[in-house]
Amino acid sequence: MNRLLIVGPPGAGKGTQAVKIAEKLNIPAISTGDIFRKNIKEETDLGKEAKSYIDSGNLVPDSVTNRMVRARLAEADTANGFLLDGYPRNTAQVHELDSILAETHQQLDRVLLLVADNDELVARLLNRAAEQGRTDDNEEVIRHRLKVYEEETAPLIAIYRERGIVKEVNGLGEIAEVTDRILSALN
Repeated sequence: MNRLLIVGPPGAGKGTQAVKIAEKLNIPAISTGDIFRKNIKEETDLGKEAKSYIDSGNLVPDSVTNRMVRARLAEADTANGFLLDGYPRNTAQVHELDSILAETHQQLDRVLLLVADNDELVARLLNRAAEQGRTDDNEEVIRHRLKVYEEETAPLIAIYRERGIVKEVNGLGEIAEVTDRILSALN
C-alpha cells in the first residue's frame, strides 16, 4: 500500500513533489490547504466553520482540521493509498491520524522527509518571492519560517523515526531529479 506523508521545510518543493509522486503512484495527493479551499467553496458545514476562523485571522483549530482530513480519507479514491501534504502538523494530529487510519486497520507506510540546506532554501524562497512580487517574504521572515518549521516538525519526525518509516530525500536539484530520488526511496 502507498499511504504516504511528505514533509519538509518551506521551499523544499513538497507541494510540487506531492503532485508528481501521487501521479506516478496513481494515488491522490491530499493537501490540507486544498481540503480547506474545497470545503469553503462548497460551503460545507466544516467549510463554513473553517472560514469563520480564517476570516477572523485565526488558525483553524485541530478539531476542524482533523474532521476534514477524516472525511477526505474516507473518500473512495484513497482505497489504494494517498499522499498527505501539510497534515499532520503537530503531535496531537499524528495521534489523530493514527486513530483515523486504525479504524480501517491501516497505518502510514512511509514518511518522505525532504531535506535541504537552509541557505539554499532562503535563496530559493527569495527568488520565488521576487518572481511573484511578494514583498512580505524577506530573508528575516523566511529564516523565521524555517526555524518554526524545525521546532514544530522535529517532534513529528521523531515519532515516525521511532516507527522506522522515515526516508530522507535530498530536496535540492531539478524537479525530475528529486522525483526520481523519492521514487527510489520508496522502492
